[in-house]
Amino acid sequence: MNLSVIPGFMAGHARVLDRRRYDLLMGGGDAAGVLTALEGYRNSDGGYGWGLEPDLRSPESQPGAALHAFEALEEVAPVTSPQAATLCDWLDSVTLPDGGLPFALPVTFPDATAPWWAGGDSTTSSLQITAISAAAAHRVAAHDPAVAAHPWLAKATRYCLDTIGALEEMPHAYVLMFAVRFLDSVYDTQPRAADLLKRLGAHIPADGRVPVEGGTENESLRPLDFAPVPGRPVRDLFEPDVIAADLVRLAGEQKDDGGWTVDYARISPAGALEWRGAITVANLQTLRANGVV
Repeated sequence: MNLSVIPGFMAGHARVLDRRRYDLLMGGGDAAGVLTALEGYRNSDGGYGWGLEPDLRSPESQPGAALHAFEALEEVAPVTSPQAATLCDWLDSVTLPDGGLPFALPVTFPDATAPWWAGGDSTTSSLQITAISAAAAHRVAAHDPAVAAHPWLAKATRYCLDTIGALEEMPHAYVLMFAVRFLDSVYDTQPRAADLLKRLGAHIPADGRVPVEGGTENESLRPLDFAPVPGRPVRDLFEPDVIAADLVRLAGEQKDDGGWTVDYARISPAGALEWRGAITVANLQTLRANGVV
């Protein structure tokens, strides 16, 4: 790995939010810079849009953007922001009667937006979106009492536990990954999580590689996608040598320009650039958490 070229890569490829996140991660930035950059994606209703999810360029607030907002709100810990609870308020306002979030709300500006977002079902709850949003919110709740006590989080948690418990077949790869990460996030507080995590873990092959049906050629999820942080229960789904090999893979995928790239579909020029900055921060977080950098 070559850490020295990453700042230059971020300057040339990444949006301000991810440059601020990188700066904070590496010890040179502060929470205020991250929160100020995040504010540019926030709408007056308390939700987030404007391409915070790089493949969803439309300006209106969307459930798919909540994950990325919660990621930034987690990273500024122990600093809290009132916008975290306000985001929970907005999510509660668009939650369906069964407690789940729709995959997407109607898109007002479909240009440069991925078809799965532009054509998302706004009338049916999505385990995929609800699980990953709730998982990220639980990580914020670990340092933000207002999020921990918010009724939306309790509602979404119940929906996810019930829906995961009702699964009878292996779900789509991304649904599987997000459900696993949700269960890991509530493992210490929800008694049902241990059994459900064991059941879902049975769908993950021994090598940890799960092909993405309908994705790009050879697109797969890897062990570190499911279990990026050491010391968590989800790590018990993988042998130590599988995680060690995946860390070598991840570090070795750094490109000559200093950044990483994604193996899923590129939808727009802006989105392709922004994903590279975002995934570079995410991969560095994983490598640092595992003592590689």
